Amino acid sequence: WLEILRGLSESVAMAFCGTVIAALLAMPLGFLGARNVLSQIVAHFSLRRGFDALRGIDQLIWALAFVRAVGLGPLAGTLAIAAAEIAVLAKLFAEAIENADPHQIEAVLAVGGSRALAIRFGLLPQIFPVLLAQILYAFESNTRSASILGVVGAGGIGLQLAERIKIRYWNEVAFIILLLIVVVGLLDFLSGRLRRRLVAAD
Repeated sequence: WLEILRGLSESVAMAFCGTVIAALLAMPLGFLGARNVLSQIVAHFSLRRGFDALRGIDQLIWALAFVRAVGLGPLAGTLAIAAAEIAVLAKLFAEAIENADPHQIEAVLAVGGSRALAIRFGLLPQIFPVLLAQILYAFESNTRSASILGVVGAGGIGLQLAERIKIRYWNEVAFIILLLIVVVGLLDFLSGRLRRRLVAAD
């Protein structure tokens, strides 16, 4: 049981680190991918199609590639989650930025504010709740995904799950699945409270 709990905590850590890395890299890409930021048609089209191409590669494919590159273990899983999630978050961030009300940005500029101040006070308050919700949902989703990356050697609880299915220890398989359901439900509850608190503070 300790091995199962260790694998579960490894999966959660992989999902958290991978999501944070992806969100940090996706933020500038999201601004560049927004039509109201990058208005040059060819550059915008090329960048968005690049997002589509990267989103077409599944996490398991990335995991296989990183296992070959950095070896077995959670590092490969973390990098696989980050690589698969960057383009997804960048696309979602870009759409949130495109849907922001331009009048608030124009109001800051009209009173003499710089472009940076317009983004800080006119744009970010609008998109912050959306971006936060997307990042927290990605973390929850990646926690589920991390549970199967161990099947290809990328760390996490997936290895224990695959081994127990192979030897037909169905009681332990059921325990792992129930544990995953509880953890994902707990993460959903905690992320909801965190999102509401941060949005209220903003």
